[in-house]
Amino acid sequence: MGWLLVVDLVVIVVLARVLGPLAGKLGQPAVVGEILGGILLGPTLLHGAITNALFPAAVRPPLTLLATIGVCVFMFLVGLHLDRGQLAGRGRIAGTVSLSAIVLPFGLGVLLALHLAGAHPAGDRLGFVLFLGTAMSVTAFPVLARILSDRQLIDTPIGGLALACAAVDDVLAWTLLAIVAAISGGANPWQVLLVLPFTALLVWGVRPLLARLARRERHTGPVVTAAVVLAVAAGLFLSAEATDRMGLHAFFGAFLFGAVMPRHGATAVRERVLPWVDRVSSVVLLPVFFMVAGLKVDLSEVDARGLGELGLILLVAVGGKFGGAFLGARASGVRPRHSAVLAILVNTRGLTELIALTVGLQLGVLDQELYSLMVVMALVTTAMTGVLLKVVYPGWRVRRDRGQEPEFELPQRLGEPR
Repeated sequence: MGWLLVVDLVVIVVLARVLGPLAGKLGQPAVVGEILGGILLGPTLLHGAITNALFPAAVRPPLTLLATIGVCVFMFLVGLHLDRGQLAGRGRIAGTVSLSAIVLPFGLGVLLALHLAGAHPAGDRLGFVLFLGTAMSVTAFPVLARILSDRQLIDTPIGGLALACAAVDDVLAWTLLAIVAAISGGANPWQVLLVLPFTALLVWGVRPLLARLARRERHTGPVVTAAVVLAVAAGLFLSAEATDRMGLHAFFGAFLFGAVMPRHGATAVRERVLPWVDRVSSVVLLPVFFMVAGLKVDLSEVDARGLGELGLILLVAVGGKFGGAFLGARASGVRPRHSAVLAILVNTRGLTELIALTVGLQLGVLDQELYSLMVVMALVTTAMTGVLLKVVYPGWRVRRDRGQEPEFELPQRLGEPR
């Protein structure tokens, strides 16, 4: 079976390398093409003949493991390169935008669930209603981070704020999902609260130790550099495992660990090791993550009635998320254009939504038809991001904002002239 795993990896990488750039040429984020590639390899086409031939049950566990490693490494790199200085004094804005981007879509999702409950009966009606509200509130943190990276927005003030909003949004959404799972007979929602002392441990315990080790690396050379690499690798996966056991996804722990890494020292690690890790993650591991998620998607059962329901789902998903984020940003003093940029970015759902939908399917609160419609919504909202960003925040504005004073702060509140 080892040879089939190698063949699967080759197919996945080649398909990603073809569809990702193709999506880019069409004005879409590369991740859209990679997700579509996963769906094309899944049971949607030819009643699962391709899936059964290329991805039998025996090879799926190692592929899933590679996918998990890939997204954890990527989120670690995102956290590592995040400039916390851009977020100084903006925690209130991130919190307000994130909360409003959860509350409005959640409420509209609950109303939609009450409307759809008759056509899609679930064993637990309360679980169904709460789950659909939660699913409408999700932001795809890893996909958003990759979009920001692809469009060179990571180093801009608005990109850093969007990541902060998405991170808070993700914690709130996963907390809601844990509560829904507990109501439906799954996980204990109280264990999610352990992320608070865990974050404190990383900031005030692990970070100083890593900084001390990094300072030793500058003076003693390659032996300690190897020790730094091993320590970082162990910390990364322990952190990912910890948040996974708390009820959050493993990638959130990986991002937290990257965010608390010391910014000074460990020069050899950054120059020699991280570029290679980044390349392997982007070319091999992340496409595996996108493809594995796509293998669980089945859109072959969508009918004419489902199209009407899809229209309602898209209306609630896009309107609720965009409206909530935009109003929250404006209430915090963010200028209209950057409020729209934030609203567009947090509307990205991608694979985080697919993960949540898979949980709902496993809990029995979603049937296969509604699951498929929600997957289409996730893809549409992700594909919208690239098109709308190009219009609202074109490249010349990105280049102008990079390295300049954040435009999204109101000068009046800072006592500055316009």
